[in-house]
Amino acid sequence: MDRLSGLDASFLYLETPEQLMHVCALFVLDPSTMPEPYSFRRLQQQIEDAVSDVPTFTRKLRRVPLGLDHPIWVRDARFDIERHVHRLAVPPPGGYEELTALTAHLAGLPLDRSRPLWEMWVIEGYADEDGEKVVVFSKMHHATVDGVSGSNLVSALCSLSPTDPPLRLEEVGTHGREPGRRELLGRAVLTNLTRPVAAARLVQPTTQMITRTVARARAGTAMAAPLTAPRTSFNGTITGHRSIGFLDLDLEEVRAVKNATGTTVNDVVLAIAGGALRAYLAEHDDLPEESLLATVPVSVHASTRHSTGANKVSALFTKLATHLDDPLERLADLAERNRHAKEHQQAISADALQDWAEFAAPRTFGLAVRAYAGLGLADRLPVAHNLVISNVPGPPIPLYLAGARIQALYPLGPVFHGAGLNVTVLSNAGRLHVGVIACRESVPDPDVLVGHFPNELARLRAAVEAQHV
Repeated sequence: MDRLSGLDASFLYLETPEQLMHVCALFVLDPSTMPEPYSFRRLQQQIEDAVSDVPTFTRKLRRVPLGLDHPIWVRDARFDIERHVHRLAVPPPGGYEELTALTAHLAGLPLDRSRPLWEMWVIEGYADEDGEKVVVFSKMHHATVDGVSGSNLVSALCSLSPTDPPLRLEEVGTHGREPGRRELLGRAVLTNLTRPVAAARLVQPTTQMITRTVARARAGTAMAAPLTAPRTSFNGTITGHRSIGFLDLDLEEVRAVKNATGTTVNDVVLAIAGGALRAYLAEHDDLPEESLLATVPVSVHASTRHSTGANKVSALFTKLATHLDDPLERLADLAERNRHAKEHQQAISADALQDWAEFAAPRTFGLAVRAYAGLGLADRLPVAHNLVISNVPGPPIPLYLAGARIQALYPLGPVFHGAGLNVTVLSNAGRLHVGVIACRESVPDPDVLVGHFPNELARLRAAVEAQHV
């Protein structure tokens, strides 16, 4: 039986009509590398061939009677690729503005929970400065993937050359056995009976974790605390409308800054994002005196003891130093804070979030989230964090989808009530692909925000060069 982990299931319970818990990606494909002329039917067939034996793409949810336990995954006996891979055309003139408007609309549509929780939209008619492209806009529910596992799943679809077959996952896995209603109910009752014992086992390590956190706070080496963020225009109750922006940065330029300053790529990316947010908020007369606070997801795939579940993540909170105008001062401040935050985060059990998530009661959790949204509490309670920023490592070499080179791959994460902005950066073949998604009413012009990213990188490079003159 393939039961969802508590953390995976939590993303189902967190979902409301406005707070959709799927992750998106925008693939820009160059069809000129295809061995044969582009054909939607051929592309659809090749995707079907690649995913047909990968359970993540062919399983669906089955609820436990009375909602007594987390759902399970079962094979979709009626899996139909035409329900998952669709065809659209971007309206004329088919440029950036039309593509972002179309994909933002698609991002605001919920996934059908009666089928496997993913879909792709093949979008034709888009052209950039290099000519016509084919765009694939994908959506996968967060209950099925996190950043690392989602990046790995790309391997099931892509190849290393236009003529090679798709790469295979190291472990494709198999569909779990589908139990009967009585067995499901019996297992759920047993799980609920043993939960007090399981919770008791977590009390001591959690108490120790809190004690260590308090000690770090007194020593000034703790990560930034949630609920200490200043309020901005994107920190409130969100709607179901989305806005999207994207662009590329040169990874070598980022590495040059990293090498010259003794920091990390992640430090530089966060410093660029902090500078871009500072410039954007200043233009909108919305820049707070205090620094913005970001939640940064951290993969624990390598350190967790859990072998099941798609989501193996923790998180750290970091100040983005948006109160500092000087780019090098901002980078130095961020690097110091990140060092403390990483040490603090690593001192916390890699399984803490996953262990406690097992106690998320489906009905109670869902009702609490709906009450929080319906009562507009995000507009009145303290701001937990301003936004989510993710930095996901991608393939260092070019990849091909159905023979078409992936020219760019822009990741787009979910947004939340109280934090209606998400910035995700993915490295790919020498480029950094920056994807921004937001609640449209909170950030109607994300293209303006992403436009500040290359400016901030240029400011950092100029400051570094000036130091070495």
